[in-house]
Amino acid sequence: MYSGGQPVVVLNQNTKREQGRKVQLGNVQAGKTIADVIRTCLGPRAMLKMLMDPMGGICMTNDGNAILREITVQHPAAKSLIEVARTQDEEVGDGTTSVIILAGEVLQISEPFLTQNMHPTVIISAYRQALEDMQDILKGQVSMEVDVTNRDDMLRIIKSCIGTKIISKWSDLACTIALDAVSTVSMEENGRREIDIKRYAKVEKIPGGAIEDSCVLRGVMLNKDVVHPKMKRKIINPRICLLDCNLEYKKGESQTNIELSKETDFARILELEEEYIRQICADVIAVKPDLVITEKGVSDLAQHFLLKAGISVLRRVRKSDNNRIARACGATVVNRTDELKEEDVGTECGLFEVRKIGDEYFSYIEECKDPKACTIVLRGAGKDFLMEVERNLQDAMNVARNVMVDGRLTPGGGATEMAVAWALNEKAKSITGVEQWPYRAVAKSLEVIPRTLIQNCGANTIRTITALRAKHATPGNTTWGIDGESGNIVDMKEFGIWEPFSVKAQVYKTAVETAILLLRIDDIVSGTKKQAGGGDVPQQAAASEGPEA
Repeated sequence: MYSGGQPVVVLNQNTKREQGRKVQLGNVQAGKTIADVIRTCLGPRAMLKMLMDPMGGICMTNDGNAILREITVQHPAAKSLIEVARTQDEEVGDGTTSVIILAGEVLQISEPFLTQNMHPTVIISAYRQALEDMQDILKGQVSMEVDVTNRDDMLRIIKSCIGTKIISKWSDLACTIALDAVSTVSMEENGRREIDIKRYAKVEKIPGGAIEDSCVLRGVMLNKDVVHPKMKRKIINPRICLLDCNLEYKKGESQTNIELSKETDFARILELEEEYIRQICADVIAVKPDLVITEKGVSDLAQHFLLKAGISVLRRVRKSDNNRIARACGATVVNRTDELKEEDVGTECGLFEVRKIGDEYFSYIEECKDPKACTIVLRGAGKDFLMEVERNLQDAMNVARNVMVDGRLTPGGGATEMAVAWALNEKAKSITGVEQWPYRAVAKSLEVIPRTLIQNCGANTIRTITALRAKHATPGNTTWGIDGESGNIVDMKEFGIWEPFSVKAQVYKTAVETAILLLRIDDIVSGTKKQAGGGDVPQQAAASEGPEA
């Protein structure tokens, strides 16, 4: 800026500013680049990415969210796209790859409109209209109801989610595990269904053995052994008592000094400690438990008293594990031993057993009558492989949960996208004015999903997409899509690939809204740090000079 030939500096010297068309095209480019990274990870023929973190840890995965979580990017627009994958993962747990590919494509189709000087707000309003229509078409024309009590149908839905993962080779086992785990933790309360996978379905990974040895326990497993070697390691129908307090002498919060005048006083103090421990053990023994589990420590003396009473003890159990055990065996976690009552004892467990796997001891609390929490035990070749299997199972469980909460399905294999794209194209004919072009472009961008599926299995893209378009142009063919293994056109109704409605709806919403958000940006101001050394101003001084933008 010049005023009378003199430049007026408004922004700080060390801030970088980009504005106008350059920023918008830069954002589009960033979206395209992120989508290209993820593109090969879609479908059953998906490739894996191997990522190495700064600490030297290795992560092998084809889960969109896991990949983007590991890579570091510079561009602010790319960062917000990575955030999108995380939102999708937290919200519905599946569709993270699709959402990034679709968001990248919706951004890419806006590039020609920007270069033709169409105003971003015009493009955005067309996108908004298209998004609303997409949701209506999805709900009214493409989706169908499913009976969540039919086990075969549920397994088929989960199978389509697992088909694109490493675990697809053991898909029957994985589907059964996912469905059993979700059915176990599902609870009906005051007319609404609550399924908390994160808190009550714990995945325990034990390297070694074969994948086929993996299972869902009707109960909980802990990586713990009993505190005393002579305690019982196997109890049938145990009475379980859960504590959240120390079974040892309580130390004062602040530092205390005691002056002793007689030698007998010292002996008395030791006696008091012993009496206190004897008392808390007596409180516990009074309710006649067979197994005591506490989140805190257990002193040697307490171990001795409890051993004499024939009680097994597990100590320093995580709070989350304790809550899971409470849900599984019907016990209540008690904070003070003197408050223990008969109804706090859990009696619904069928077997407590400590088993040795490899070099480690694991405590199994299983065969519970009606557990509302469970543990999934995963066995497999190595740690990296088990990490990926766990990620795949989490996706499968989320799919099962989504269908149980909202029992609507949409056809998979790109069929939904083609059906919605065709319906949007038909609707675009009734839109007048310049907005119809961005509207049509959204319809075209949806084809990126079937197109990518075809590309990933090496089929002829143009010929297959044209044939699929022709199929969808005929009424009543909304379920035709791509077989991701061979690249042929198949009817998803017969092929049996279905996806939850909630995942699809979330993918569209998130992808289009992200594109809208990024198109809104026309100015990027970034504060850059000056390099120390040379004739530069020190960093604090540099940061304080002039008003910040």
